[in-house]
Amino acid sequence: MNKQIYDLKELFEISKSLNSTLDFTILIDSLLLICMAQLKVLKVGLFVRKHLDAEEFSLHRNYTGFDIDHALTYTIPENHDLIKLFNNKYGCYTLDDIRNENVSLEDLAPITNLEPSLLVPLQAQGKINGIIMMGERIEAGEFDSYEKEYILNVASLASIAINNAGLFEMATTDMMTKLKLKHYLFSILNEWLGNARISQDFSLLMFDIDFFKRVNDTYGHSCGDMVLKYVAQILLDNIRSSDVAARYGGEEFVILVSQPGKNMALKIAERIRKTIEESEIIYKEQTLKITISCGVVCYEHGLDTSSEHMIDRADKALYHSKQAGRNRITFSEK
Repeated sequence: MNKQIYDLKELFEISKSLNSTLDFTILIDSLLLICMAQLKVLKVGLFVRKHLDAEEFSLHRNYTGFDIDHALTYTIPENHDLIKLFNNKYGCYTLDDIRNENVSLEDLAPITNLEPSLLVPLQAQGKINGIIMMGERIEAGEFDSYEKEYILNVASLASIAINNAGLFEMATTDMMTKLKLKHYLFSILNEWLGNARISQDFSLLMFDIDFFKRVNDTYGHSCGDMVLKYVAQILLDNIRSSDVAARYGGEEFVILVSQPGKNMALKIAERIRKTIEESEIIYKEQTLKITISCGVVCYEHGLDTSSEHMIDRADKALYHSKQAGRNRITFSEK
């Protein structure tokens, strides 16, 4: 009885911890630490959708302990028989349990080769929204029925938190480009400005696709949408989880770079500019070449007193890039 009371208290604390943030990356880190500490396992990972409309669950980069081969893909399609099993018979499963349910795992060899001790589905509103993968236990032996029930309780709390984070993601994300919306950008920018006055500086990069109107006029808006999505993906591929990429409006984008310093900001901006310049976009058997211009600013103490002022400085730097011939980067000293 004492253990049950203690475990209930622990679940209450876990619930508070998981629901204390809507930031997906922070939430995942918290969940993995909880699994390792509470469930006493040496390795843990989480399969989640990479984006809201993804059709597969992918191993999140913040896994711990597993020896991952980065040449392989660790994914579980949403229509896989394993997901159907989780939906129909919710519970914790060893690999042998899954095979005993006549579910083939041959096409999930990269995952089974990691030899997880348990796969635990996360289910919210009747749908699977993640799978916890646990490695070997610190203590020898298999999980007993009481421990599995406790694990499912943790999973239920985690699934609710992930579902809430997903709803927040929907409310703050441009669904076409998968970048953050303008209102969210200003919210984060104001937060960073407050922190920067106390501790750490940061940079702001503003991009604009060159001659984008010409793309729409020549090839149509469907092509324009494809170009926007293509550029947005390049932006996402070139930032870290601590940075923020947003669609500012139309064909304009903004990146907040959390690491301070002019050199880092210019390095990221140039990498993006060069990648786009060297890319070719195929639309209806036609090859398109596009370029992008950029304005870069670093936070200046005593100067950037508001988000609007910092955005305005970046916008002026971007304007100079456009006036100087486009496909270039301008850094604003002040």
